[in-house]
Amino acid sequence: MAPNFMIARAANVARMTVMAEDSDITSLRFRIEGFVQAVGYRNFAIDEARRLGLDGWIRNRSDGTVEALASGETKKIEEFAQACMRGPPGSRVTSVEMHNAAPPEEKGFRRRPSV
Repeated sequence: MAPNFMIARAANVARMTVMAEDSDITSLRFRIEGFVQAVGYRNFAIDEARRLGLDGWIRNRSDGTVEALASGETKKIEEFAQACMRGPPGSRVTSVEMHNAAPPEEKGFRRRPSV
C-alpha cells in the first residue's frame, strides 16, 4: 500500500503526515515554490538528500520553482520533506507539493540541468 502524503503549505504546516511503515521505500516528486532560486536551495537539498542516503535529483524550472525526485526509506523521505519546507537561510518557501512517483533509475542524488 502506497503511503498517503498531504500537500504542505509551508506557512501553515508544522509537519508532514505519513501513514506507512518506517522501513517502506517511498518515491516522491516535489515542487517547491517561493523564493527558492539563487539562494543555494539546490545545494542545500542535495546535502540533505545525501546525508539521508536518498536517491534522486533536483533542478530549477523556468517558472521559478524547484523540482525534485527523491526515493528512500519513508522516514528519511519525511525528513527530506521537512528540510524542503524549511529551505536554506535566505530562501522563503511558500509551498511544497508532493506526489507519488516512480523511483529514479540511478543511485545517488544529483543536480539536473534547469528546464
